[in-house]
Amino acid sequence: MQKVKGTLIPIGGNEDKGIEEDEIYTLEFIEEGILAHVVKEAGGIDAKIVVIPTASSIPVEVGKSYLTAFSTLGCKNVDVLDIRSKEDSETEHAISLIKNANCIMFSGGNQSKITDKIGGTTIHKILAKRYKNEKGFVIAGTSAGAMVMANEMIAGGSASESFIKGAVKMYKGLSLIPELIIDTHFIRRGRFGRVSEAVAQFPKLVGLGLAEDTGIIIKNNTFEVIGSGMVIVFDGRKIKHNNHKILEEGTAMSLTNLRTHILSNGDRFNIKKKKVEVLPIDAPFI
Repeated sequence: MQKVKGTLIPIGGNEDKGIEEDEIYTLEFIEEGILAHVVKEAGGIDAKIVVIPTASSIPVEVGKSYLTAFSTLGCKNVDVLDIRSKEDSETEHAISLIKNANCIMFSGGNQSKITDKIGGTTIHKILAKRYKNEKGFVIAGTSAGAMVMANEMIAGGSASESFIKGAVKMYKGLSLIPELIIDTHFIRRGRFGRVSEAVAQFPKLVGLGLAEDTGIIIKNNTFEVIGSGMVIVFDGRKIKHNNHKILEEGTAMSLTNLRTHILSNGDRFNIKKKKVEVLPIDAPFI
């Protein structure tokens, strides 16, 4: 794993009204506690924050919701960068914002939109370079914005067809942290099978399932869990039986010795060493 100086904060998302069909009613709202962690890691309320709602089908509304949320926390320097095409990623305005920001915040929506419109562009290269070389530079993202941080990115898949080969659809992400596969809304949407199949395809990678209102702060090869929910870690390096490669599409899979860890607020995981560090049973909730 390459040594990087920046910070990643993938967040599992939190839909307040998941039964509504119109996306305006299912805006992902980051709980103040998690958003406060993002601001703190970026340097405080004077940090320059750039929100990128590219994944959303209603980017204007989503951008406004983040402006309101960051303003509530006292932030004074927040911009929305509404990128809807590759050409938008190459403008002087976009490049200037990315070069000067302390924190980039990707919204939820469709993660493939982010890679299609930002992947391989000048601002993508600047993001990756700054994340690798600059201490204190933060890239955060919720839901789709979290999943896109990986290289092997989950692009879709039905939870009802879990553990069937082909149920999970993979796509290339921004490769900010290629050692991980990240899924979100993990508990509420029953995505255990999605991550299991993804890890079966790429057993050298670590799969993460982030619950809603839950995130992780990744720096120095280690992440710490924040928020009220759980993070499920899928470690496939000691899988003994994995028939994914030989199966036909639509066939039930079998895996043995897939190690899992259930982590919550304050617990840590060393990505390079794949070592867990949990809080003592009597530790206070942070």
